[in-house]
Amino acid sequence: MDPKDFQPRHLWATSSSLSLPLLTSFFLFHQAFLTSTVIISHHHISTPPKSSKMGFTDLLTDAGLAVLNNWLLTRSYVTGYTASQADVAVFKALKEAPSAEKYPNAARWYKHIATYEDEFATLAGDSSAPYTTYGPDVAEVTINPAKAPEAAAEEEEEDVDLFGSDDEEEDAEAARIREERLAAYREKKAAKPKIAAKSIVTMDVKPWDDETDMVALEAAVRAIEKDGLVWGGSKLVPVGFGIKKLQINLVIEDEKISLDELQEEISGFEDYVQSTDIAAMQKL
Repeated sequence: MDPKDFQPRHLWATSSSLSLPLLTSFFLFHQAFLTSTVIISHHHISTPPKSSKMGFTDLLTDAGLAVLNNWLLTRSYVTGYTASQADVAVFKALKEAPSAEKYPNAARWYKHIATYEDEFATLAGDSSAPYTTYGPDVAEVTINPAKAPEAAAEEEEEDVDLFGSDDEEEDAEAARIREERLAAYREKKAAKPKIAAKSIVTMDVKPWDDETDMVALEAAVRAIEKDGLVWGGSKLVPVGFGIKKLQINLVIEDEKISLDELQEEISGFEDYVQSTDIAAMQKL
């Protein structure tokens, strides 16, 4: 092959004045330059890294919890503005409450969603959707960090598992541990005594006239005894024409005492009571 074929046009035009050794050196330099350019170009071509599937991936690792914590930085719920099946799915995917020091947003969310545990089945949303359905569009998190080197080597091969893998066994083990911890949490929650909601009430009991025996009236009222009912102080308040009403305080447990039923029972003392009214009521 004639070295002139590889010379720039302006050099070829004056090649008659150049010696053969000089032309040969230029030819070899030109070839080496082209080869190095191809090699450099080849090494600078890179393939974009594969992105993992959408949503949360592994919430049993620090990396997965970090993704969840960042996701909840500006959110009270996984999706939307109220608790839903998305929160239930992610809550159940966690084996325990996230560390408040390392993941404050996730810990705050977990504590809040735990209060809905008795209502999980009734929350809106698709209860069959896995937790991986939710979260950021792309999460660069390894499903099992211990197998990251193996995963990198297998990227060059077709991802076909003909004989199954250990992931299913690992997932089943994680699910078993999670369910055991949830069961222990429910048992502990059930054993913990609930604080009864109470109210303090001021009731007016009005007699028929000024001749009504108010001492006997008050005694009849206080004779009513119920679980969740505690009578307090009382006084007689003038209402006009010499008539005084009994104003009595009481504390009730809201789940145990119905004020309507209590007033109806007091009105049953027909010899003394004309009517009853709730003058004031306040939650304790």
